[in-house]
Amino acid sequence: MKSLLALSLPLLAISLAHAESPPILNPSQLAEIPAAMEAEVVAHRTAGAVTLVLQDGKVIHHGATGMADREKSIAMTETHLFWIASMTKSISVTAIMTLVDEGKLSLDVPASKWLPQLAEVKLANGSAPSRPITLRDLMSHTSGLAFPPRKADDGAQSLKGYTLALVKAPLAFEPGTDYEYGFGITVAGRIAEIVSGQAFDVFLQERLLDPLGMKDTTFHPDDRLRARIAKSYKTVEEGEGLVAAHNSFITSEATVRRMTEPSGGLFSTAADLAKFYEMIRKGGIHEGKRLVSEAAIAEMTKPHTAGGKLQNYGLGWQCNLAEKAIVPGFSAGSFGHGGAYATNGWIDPERRLVAIFLVQNVLVKDGGQARQAFHGKIVPLPGR
Repeated sequence: MKSLLALSLPLLAISLAHAESPPILNPSQLAEIPAAMEAEVVAHRTAGAVTLVLQDGKVIHHGATGMADREKSIAMTETHLFWIASMTKSISVTAIMTLVDEGKLSLDVPASKWLPQLAEVKLANGSAPSRPITLRDLMSHTSGLAFPPRKADDGAQSLKGYTLALVKAPLAFEPGTDYEYGFGITVAGRIAEIVSGQAFDVFLQERLLDPLGMKDTTFHPDDRLRARIAKSYKTVEEGEGLVAAHNSFITSEATVRRMTEPSGGLFSTAADLAKFYEMIRKGGIHEGKRLVSEAAIAEMTKPHTAGGKLQNYGLGWQCNLAEKAIVPGFSAGSFGHGGAYATNGWIDPERRLVAIFLVQNVLVKDGGQARQAFHGKIVPLPGR
């Protein structure tokens, strides 16, 4: 815990320094966001979008464009739900870090302390790794756990059963020597279940979702929420335009539940996500109550090193580097996460802003341009 406490002091100093800097967002540019998003809809790069920008904790833009369901002529609204996919990782890891804050978990001891099966992992040649896998390795994608192949039973197992299957596969590399984006956070979520004695969805609800008032965020949308889920779209295979696409995380009915997936199973709204991101931007405080330590946030949002190389990843958060930006235009040191269907949330501490972009694009040609168009109205993009 001493190392975590030491990290909190520079984070606090940075926060105070940023508090003194003047606002830089251009109101006239923000006013252009709806038209920019409408142009993306017309260009078939998305069926519809919800966009939100906060600065200093105040909503300075929140809009909806296009259609949530083109076939039923349902217009997109600010209250529509989206499958946020890997944006879930940031929320899951933040919840897990509350156990680190409490001393119930440690980032750098062998994670087999809580999940004994991790002591039995092997490399592809059948030998044991030179050192144990840690919770830090799992949450920074540096554990060596390989990305699993898709199977017909995906989502049908419990988190416990799926985790046991994941750790049986040979490691792709020695822990800590390389980076491979995968399901380490899923395994970390199972460890949180073991330590807390709660199912991960219940654990997350009590640690973050309820305290933040995120009433529209869940792994398992009920009928109330399912009525507001935006439809997924993809580019037609021949010609132009979009066609409805399958989303395996939307089950046939509310009573049919998919496995709770800490790496990518949440559904949410822009307004709910704004509460979470703003809490992180403010150093772990929401409405005067501390939910996670500043030291934990510093660990999560610090680019980690693997094999002597600095990565664009911390613990459950993607990170901009001065020499390499995942999200161009935002400050070096900014952080956030994207999702498989093109959703994105980003925090820029230097500018004291949060930017949230929600669409449901799968295999959309040039679909990334829609997010770039949104970001281009918030921050100056290179070459523009």
